Amino acid sequence: MSQRDSNVHIGAQATRAAGSQRRRPASTATLDFPPVPNGVDYLRSAVEHLVGEPSPRDLKYAVLHLQAGAEVLIKAKLYEEHWTLVFRDPGKATTKSLNESDFDSCTMAAAIERLRHIANVQISEKEAKALRDLTKDRNALQHFGLTHSARAVAARATVVLDFLVHFAWHSLIPGLKLPEHERERIWSEMGEVRSGLTSIQQFVDERMRRLRATVLKDATDHTLVCPNCGQPALLATENHITCHFCDTLWPPEDLAEKFVEDPEGPWHDCPECCYSTLIPGTLFVKPPDEGVMHCLNCAARFRMEALTQCTGCGAPWLIEKAVGGQTDLCPECCDRIRREEDERYWQ
Repeated sequence: MSQRDSNVHIGAQATRAAGSQRRRPASTATLDFPPVPNGVDYLRSAVEHLVGEPSPRDLKYAVLHLQAGAEVLIKAKLYEEHWTLVFRDPGKATTKSLNESDFDSCTMAAAIERLRHIANVQISEKEAKALRDLTKDRNALQHFGLTHSARAVAARATVVLDFLVHFAWHSLIPGLKLPEHERERIWSEMGEVRSGLTSIQQFVDERMRRLRATVLKDATDHTLVCPNCGQPALLATENHITCHFCDTLWPPEDLAEKFVEDPEGPWHDCPECCYSTLIPGTLFVKPPDEGVMHCLNCAARFRMEALTQCTGCGAPWLIEKAVGGQTDLCPECCDRIRREEDERYWQ
């Protein structure tokens, strides 16, 4: 759903509030999906496409409809807080633009921050990341195509659905000014979403139980949370990093970029294999030891106190490989300096 498309639902709410909705003959079929019922209907559709054995087409519509539902419901809450908050720039909001649905609405990232800091809605960082990732998936799917396994989509969807069910149940629906029969219908449909979420979550939990009893058994110090599906099922061994939940095979350098916040920071290059694949050991489900760094490429591990940073090239290296007692330069830089000095001497 584009930013402008979602505005139609918010703008329609303002139009009805102003009493300007046109009456139509009873025999004419009409499209009447106010924002919250519309958002809940999107969630129901997402769940329907995820339960059982979803096809690629099911997965496509699950992503599209889940993101649409999240956007509509979140912006409905912002509208409830104050109508200007659904605008990209609240300072330029006008009632004319709102009623005509002719404006750019805020991004999902901005909506999350406004929910947190203005509407006082509790959103964990895990939930916020899942919502942001869902928007990226939707954009990729809509414009460039998207490849995800059914397991990954299902696992990621559970985080978003769980948040939205709790959010709608406790923060959104109770404050709606609706006739009792409409409120009861929304409660009933949210019950269907909750039931579907339980079914999907059971699938995720059962697969994780099997993995913990087999391939992941006694391997928690080499197991990471997979950035693709969000499950602690990514086993990192030498030159082979596979998530056993969603079957994603990760190239070491691509995975390192997901975990290292500052790629230019120290300890990013492995002193053993020289690949930019060194990550903190604390990222593992069971950290091997305090102060240990792990290389995703060669699986080597180093204690922080055993490493230093070369003042010549900035690369980390083992202090025990010090040349001539000089510990501020790595062996490669020492060799380079000697060669340069020899060349100058013989010139």
